[in-house]
Amino acid sequence: MKRILIYNAKIVNEGRMEPASLLIENDTIARITAPDDPMTDDCDERIDATGCYLLPGVIDEHVHFREPGMTHKADIRSESRAAAAGGVTSIMDMPNNNPPTVTLGALEQKMEMLAKECIVNHSCYFGATNNNYADFARLDPKRVCGVKLFMGSSTGNMLVDRRNSLQHIFHGTDLLIAAHCEDSRLIQANAAKYRERYKDAQDVPVVKHPNIRSAEACYRSSHLAVQLAKESGAHLHLLHLSTARELALLTAGAPDTKHITAEACVAHLLYSAADYKTEGTRIKCNPAIKRKCDRDALRHAVCTGLIDTIATDHAPHLLQEKAGGATTAASGMPMVQYSLVSMLELVDKGVFDLPTVVEKMCHAPARLYHISKRGYLRQGYRADLVLVHKGEPWTVTTDDIFSKCGWSPLEGHSFAWRVLRTWVNGHTVYNGQEVDETYRGEPLLFER
Repeated sequence: MKRILIYNAKIVNEGRMEPASLLIENDTIARITAPDDPMTDDCDERIDATGCYLLPGVIDEHVHFREPGMTHKADIRSESRAAAAGGVTSIMDMPNNNPPTVTLGALEQKMEMLAKECIVNHSCYFGATNNNYADFARLDPKRVCGVKLFMGSSTGNMLVDRRNSLQHIFHGTDLLIAAHCEDSRLIQANAAKYRERYKDAQDVPVVKHPNIRSAEACYRSSHLAVQLAKESGAHLHLLHLSTARELALLTAGAPDTKHITAEACVAHLLYSAADYKTEGTRIKCNPAIKRKCDRDALRHAVCTGLIDTIATDHAPHLLQEKAGGATTAASGMPMVQYSLVSMLELVDKGVFDLPTVVEKMCHAPARLYHISKRGYLRQGYRADLVLVHKGEPWTVTTDDIFSKCGWSPLEGHSFAWRVLRTWVNGHTVYNGQEVDETYRGEPLLFER
């Protein structure tokens, strides 16, 4: 039996921050004790965590690892490597690959790829189409994290735009329905208007991206999704909210007490439309980053319980694919490696407190998805942990980036927080400098 003792840490867990020691036995948290308990058991490794914070590993419910079909820009191994370096110990991969994960056969192939290549724990979504809702009854609720529904334009031609298909989807599963909500018709009309306005330019300027993928386009689609969820009783999880107006569709409360829940993504909590002038298409994503007042409303909603989880929508592209403007540059950015330190920086700025970051990135995803024995520092739970420290500033450079695409919108940014170590199932997958690429995470299990 392998035993690892982490002592003199400040543990952040279930709303509390307190000094404690934690003992790992093999893949499990064996004990958590007060600092005056010497815990003198024989250990294979003792880690003095003085001045450091020990958190549950981050559960990122929203990533695009691009495999199969788009491995020129990312793959499961490269992006799970970036996740491990960022303190992310579990991920849920989206289905808009090539081929998309919209058949039972494609789902099994994706599960096999994840088991073979993913360094962290993993699951994936089954993608909804206009015609595959009959397959929902054959999905294993203990293995599949949810059904992904694109109620807006998407990579992989997975748009579901028929009202009768939407009704079948919402009435057809007890699994969580994770919805990307943007009204495609309004987006197309907006795009046509701006192309005409800038017909003499090479492309519409990226600063107009939030005018094309507008707040109204988001609200119309989110409102429809909420209406369908109320009619059916389905568990709807609204992904990457980007507007203040959509918050009126939500209620505050614990995520496992509601059947309509919501996610905010790191990019929408960090950036506002003013940042297009300096960051350009590097921060172009769908839904678009919008006004500062929208960003500030999202931040407030995280603190008040209207928004339940924080994820990344990690979506790598090569830099040359980000060239162009509002209608030609690829949408999406790599964020999984720097999501935790970015949120910890917002703690320093007084936007959140540290227990709120842990709640939204670790505890809430575990409760909302009913993940078995993860997301908390509890005796008997899997030892998915991250050790972080605030110290001398360091600056993001291309040399630090583990994602295959090789860039980040945070290049040149200096952080005081640093991930020192990440454990997945009690195994050190990141030691502060290197990722153990020989390790493979486990499939997530869901207690539904």
